[in-house]
Amino acid sequence: VQLQASGGGLVQAGGSLRLSCTSSRRTSSNNGMGWFRQAPGKEREFVASIGWGGERVYYADSVKGRFTISRDVVKGAVYLQMNGLQPEDTAVYYCAAHRRSAALTDASLYDYWGQGTQVTVSS
Repeated sequence: VQLQASGGGLVQAGGSLRLSCTSSRRTSSNNGMGWFRQAPGKEREFVASIGWGGERVYYADSVKGRFTISRDVVKGAVYLQMNGLQPEDTAVYYCAAHRRSAALTDASLYDYWGQGTQVTVSS
């Protein structure tokens, strides 16, 4: 499975972006998916995850109330709507998938990773 993330860009503080992640083949509806990010000089961190059915979602405390994760099982895609962006949200954002049905926050449990898309928020 190859994942392709897109939708990143440059936005002013307070602005919005919508990231998309598509799969080279339709991921099983049993796959949980998630978003992670890595800022320069920092470790990769969890952003949001969603279970196979979409009912279970988790968010990092830093993005709760601003970001929304969703998925389209038919298309094998996952999305991250980011509102109220702040300079501290600047990072490369990665989508990932795993072979379990749960919504997971631990990056080491993910089996497939996209190449990342750059999000830059100016103050």
